[in-house]
Amino acid sequence: MCGIVGYVGFRNATDVLLDGLKRLEYRGYDSAGVAVRTPWGLRVVKRSGKLSALEEALEGEGLQGALGIGHTRWATHGAPTDPNAHPHTTEDGRIAVIHNGIIENYLELKEALLARGHRFSSETDSEVLAHLIEEKYRGDLFQALREALREVRGAYAVVAVHQDHEELVAARTVSPLVVGLGEGENFLASDVPALLPYTRRVIFLQDGDLVRLTREGVEVTDLEGRPLDRPVEEVDWSLEAAEKGGFPHYMLKEIYEQPWVLENTLGGRLSEERGEAELGLELDPLSVDRVHLIACGTAAYAGWYGKYLLEGLAKLPADWEVASEYRYRDPVVDGRTLAVAISQSGETIDTLEALREARRKGARALGVVNAKGSSITREVEEVLYIHAGPEIGVASTKAYTAMLAAMALLALWFARARGVLPLEEARTLIREMKKLPRLVEEALEKRPIVAHIAEKYHQAQDFLFLGRHVQAPTAYEGALKLKEISYIHAEAYPAGEMKHGPIALIDEHLPVVVLATKGPLYEKTLSNIQEVRARGGKVIAIATEGDEEIRKLAQDVVYVPEVHPLLSPIVSVVPLQLLAYEVAVLLGRDVDQPRNLAKSVTVE
Repeated sequence: MCGIVGYVGFRNATDVLLDGLKRLEYRGYDSAGVAVRTPWGLRVVKRSGKLSALEEALEGEGLQGALGIGHTRWATHGAPTDPNAHPHTTEDGRIAVIHNGIIENYLELKEALLARGHRFSSETDSEVLAHLIEEKYRGDLFQALREALREVRGAYAVVAVHQDHEELVAARTVSPLVVGLGEGENFLASDVPALLPYTRRVIFLQDGDLVRLTREGVEVTDLEGRPLDRPVEEVDWSLEAAEKGGFPHYMLKEIYEQPWVLENTLGGRLSEERGEAELGLELDPLSVDRVHLIACGTAAYAGWYGKYLLEGLAKLPADWEVASEYRYRDPVVDGRTLAVAISQSGETIDTLEALREARRKGARALGVVNAKGSSITREVEEVLYIHAGPEIGVASTKAYTAMLAAMALLALWFARARGVLPLEEARTLIREMKKLPRLVEEALEKRPIVAHIAEKYHQAQDFLFLGRHVQAPTAYEGALKLKEISYIHAEAYPAGEMKHGPIALIDEHLPVVVLATKGPLYEKTLSNIQEVRARGGKVIAIATEGDEEIRKLAQDVVYVPEVHPLLSPIVSVVPLQLLAYEVAVLLGRDVDQPRNLAKSVTVE
């Protein structure tokens, strides 16, 4: 959550900051601001609301300077108001600070600062950082930041500037921060897309790192001031990949990117001849007795799907875990447990903390992650990258399908290594996996049918989603997508659970989306559909191409190509994503930045 941009160089910093913040809008925010070092001191302009409000405030200001910081805030401590927006400054205006994360001991710090005569202008926890740095400042801003952070507990990516110094100083713990390297200029950002117009050479800062940026160079140290040698990486994301590419919304663009995303996720990792997934993992698969799949939100449903595959294919006990609950239930973990942390951003704080809990108890750790250099990738022994590229829309789509594909790869890898999946069955599964990009492309062609269904039902007050076995997580993901971007109440259940309560909700006003693709439980799913019809519910079926029986039972049918039943969620989730999108557009929602949501949840 929240966006950070910092610049020092030869360009007009205001332009760089605004450009970078726009590229980070997908992270979710409710206010924005900049601080620019001018010949007359630091100038701060900040506004609640969208970046357009900040741009209006900057018109006519003529804010010129070659050093500055910018921020988009998602409110935690204090309402989304102008005073609570970042940057925060000291009373004399000589120091400005921006901050992502939470300062856990801010109240005691604030009380002590107030007792020493400091006066605060906001309700945020972040403002204490500006005052702490001011107290520690004796001519060296970098040292002042270092000393201030020794008193701080919590998660942070913090950047500070001083009107007397042509430098940015910053630090991170938990919250992400990336340095961009240029010629005669250097950059800071909370995510790579903000840097892409200017540089592809980056340094991913790690927990406990402090950094000083000037025009001439970058210095990284630890909290004690010891120099650190962090690698310079060349990011392979194009600028075009981070933009809409002609689509009206990032989300729709990313839905349509799913075929090539699956090519990226699966490509080069499947050997049909050997019947194996080649993942490059050094982990001994025979040393694992149990898997804990840990994730939040959409990623958690990918983990649920992974449970079915690990147990069904690899005969390996697997627990699907909601990360925000995991570390509070005292999970039973030992050295033969593999904790699999699933996260698009690699920065999700609940997942990160659950992973740390599992590791404290002795588990080995594997990350299934999209973002290279992220926190999770640095805290696990192995990483299985999903290679989905930058996902800008807050509601995840292409990263979800890539996670599903990664779960299939992992299950296949374990199954073959454990000797429980015969070669011919493995080859059959691999052939089906290789077809997935084309099959998803065919599913995308059903958009006009989905749009027609959305037109019929977009005024509904509630939706119910049902699915069985591997399609149960798909149902939950479909309901989540609809909730996230249309704000319509939607519930999901394993279809067999409908009789145990949700059936009471069904009447002629309730659209019921049923995952009814061909598979071992197809007949049981048809029985569930008949139960819905008997009570007047409107059935929207996602069915396998060629299934005419389903037309007798459902008011509306979206056909998807046939695929191996264990892989069907990767194809059948596509019309659910499109349904959520089309309904949200019809209702005039902000598809890419739905209210109250953020792309990467980096605070509890």
